[in-house]
Amino acid sequence: MDTRHWFVTPIPTRPPFDGELIPVLDAFCAAIPRLTADTIEEIRDLAANGLPGRPKPDLTVGGAVRIDEYTFPAPNGNLAATVLTPTSGPGPWPLMYYIHGGGVVSGTRYSALDEVVPHVAEGRAVIVSIEYGLAPENPQPGPVDECYAGLEWAAGNAATLNIDPDRIMVIGFSGGGNLAAGVALMARDRGLRGLTHQVLGCPMLDDRLETPSSQMMDGEGVWDRNENLWAWNALLGDRRGSDNVSPYEAPARAQDLSGLPRTFIDVGSVECFRDEAIAYAQRLSQAGVSVDLHMWGGGFHGFDIGIRQPAISQASLAVRDEFIRRALER
Repeated sequence: MDTRHWFVTPIPTRPPFDGELIPVLDAFCAAIPRLTADTIEEIRDLAANGLPGRPKPDLTVGGAVRIDEYTFPAPNGNLAATVLTPTSGPGPWPLMYYIHGGGVVSGTRYSALDEVVPHVAEGRAVIVSIEYGLAPENPQPGPVDECYAGLEWAAGNAATLNIDPDRIMVIGFSGGGNLAAGVALMARDRGLRGLTHQVLGCPMLDDRLETPSSQMMDGEGVWDRNENLWAWNALLGDRRGSDNVSPYEAPARAQDLSGLPRTFIDVGSVECFRDEAIAYAQRLSQAGVSVDLHMWGGGFHGFDIGIRQPAISQASLAVRDEFIRRALER
């Protein structure tokens, strides 16, 4: 797609990156190529196998977590689900239904699971993470339908999975935040009980790419406007930006946000998804939903995912983890 006549000029002004994050950002950009049709397979390989020389995380957390593999029926055939359960305590536990990120074009059900598995190791929840199909091979509504089917399967097998079906949280980062928000809308509209919280980290919500922040990153940062456009085109094809897009596919399109669960949204100030995340939080609050919103000044996309040293990353992780802890203890 020729984007030269679509992107605005001049490029909107962006805030500066946090100083501590700049070396991290430089290392990331040196290791991972920009998303294009030519690099998608390399990016998928990195997402599945990790960066060379970096050890894979221990998802058992030294034996505190049991890992079980299941398959479940989805609209286009059986899909894999990984279930992580505390090895101590009787249960039943709340369900954290985790949807991996990657712009809905890359990633696996194990991607960034180490970000949330401490809540299992500490005996707060069971995590279910599914292997949904990726675009462009599996465009929308395939991914969101599959993710909803996985949630229905988990809730319907509460006894087997040792979960409390009345205490369900959906959580996703980036493209996973898109799908988590879409699943929450589906659950409301289809009467699935038990969904009490949604956690949307730097969520990808709006296919129209009309906000200043969606235009302000061009060849810099993580997930710039060109990558964002490529991913949305992979997801929606010619429907992107048209009136023929469901709110389940692009949750910013939803006209009615009432009746959704308590929500946590966080986002960096120097990323494409800043404005749509803030707008979604504002509209949720105006619809009567309890919302915690955090914008982190100087943060790039995913600045707190797998990044521990910068003070801004530590602060963001602490705030999000505290919200999750309080949600799971209620």
